[in-house]
Amino acid sequence: MEPQTRPARDYGTLADFLSRPVATRDAAMRLFTDAAWQVLAPTGVSWIGFYTAEEGDREMVLAVCRDKPACSPIGLHGACGRSWREGRTLIVTDVKHLGPDYIACDPRDRSELVIPCFEADGRCWGVLDVDSFDAGAFDERDAEAMTDLLRSLGLSSPAAPEPEPPILV
Repeated sequence: MEPQTRPARDYGTLADFLSRPVATRDAAMRLFTDAAWQVLAPTGVSWIGFYTAEEGDREMVLAVCRDKPACSPIGLHGACGRSWREGRTLIVTDVKHLGPDYIACDPRDRSELVIPCFEADGRCWGVLDVDSFDAGAFDERDAEAMTDLLRSLGLSSPAAPEPEPPILV
């Protein structure tokens, strides 16, 4: 399916919103989520949030989100769990391609971008999950820009090993 036409995403404006210091990871997640929602919602983003997990966990827990409730906890079999387990970004062009492993918090969602967040030692502590009602809403440019912003705010360590290229589903 061809991507939907959408307004250009202004990651420069988002970077400006994120340029203030934050004291904790929770505060950084809240700042990132609120700023990203403000800038990206008009471009077809229907939901944004962070899920966290620790080694040995069997599920992920919602840490912060905008702008509607979401499933929590979620199993590690879904896109967020896969991104966390494999330490790889997932660009899901159409959630129908995920089959029975898809966790549908909102049945209107059609595409998804999931980016792992890393500690300096390379351990993945959680993921950023971004959804859209449009198929094909995200691409590698979105993944790269969002990853850079997560690093700039300290939500993913630039010292962590460079992740493999995104998986396009």
